[in-house]
Amino acid sequence: MTRITDKFDQLKREGRKGFIPYITAGDPDLDTTESLILALDRAGADIIELGIPFSDPMADGPVIQRASERALIKSIGVADILAMVGHVRRSTDVPIVLFTYFNPLMQFAGEKMGEKLKQSGVDGVLITDLIPEEAEHFVADMRQADIDTIFLVAPTSTDERIRMISGFATGFIYVVARTGVTGMREDISSDVRAIVERVRRQSSLPVAVGFGISTPEHVLEVWDYADAAVVGSRLVMEIEKNLNNPRIVDEVAHLAAGLIGGNQTT
Repeated sequence: MTRITDKFDQLKREGRKGFIPYITAGDPDLDTTESLILALDRAGADIIELGIPFSDPMADGPVIQRASERALIKSIGVADILAMVGHVRRSTDVPIVLFTYFNPLMQFAGEKMGEKLKQSGVDGVLITDLIPEEAEHFVADMRQADIDTIFLVAPTSTDERIRMISGFATGFIYVVARTGVTGMREDISSDVRAIVERVRRQSSLPVAVGFGISTPEHVLEVWDYADAAVVGSRLVMEIEKNLNNPRIVDEVAHLAAGLIGGNQTT
């Protein structure tokens, strides 16, 4: 049992749905990232997605691309981020998922990837550019280290592909609410509910929905048919708006609390 599995079990027992905020590690600096993790935990985050800054973020929209640029300017790498996670583990047990591309992890860890992630206190990893056909060795390494492996399901995914993904995924499955890159949108596609139902026919894992979730109304809509809502670009934009504000952590935590205000025990 991992922290992620325990968290979804707890949510089910309490009749609640999950809230998963995304922030980019090192934006605007690692000390602020650590403070944000703790503040988001206090605000009610159930799991935190921690983005690894990368120079070629092909799945990210402009808001998160700029966050990666701000972190990379300061030469923040995977080793620095894992050291920060290790330090924050002294103060919180909130599950932490690394949201990353494969290249940064390979350059850092090589064959000892799972061991190093586990030692730092990471609970799961989502590699956006790792396809199931090439995931067997990576997943085996993560299994040995008790690290959950989260995979994306897109609106274009066939039932066959969803079944393949389900064979490699643990923790939860991440349904992308729309095709394209991350970013805020006014509405959630009406097709998302059907995609979640298709995933449920292939897997018993919890389902989280992200990409474009940016308002309390979006969160409530996702909670109606999925197990968790992921909010990224809206929170990262709030960080960007407050880069020179000494209350940046409080502002982001206040926004997160507003997004999850309707998550009451039933």
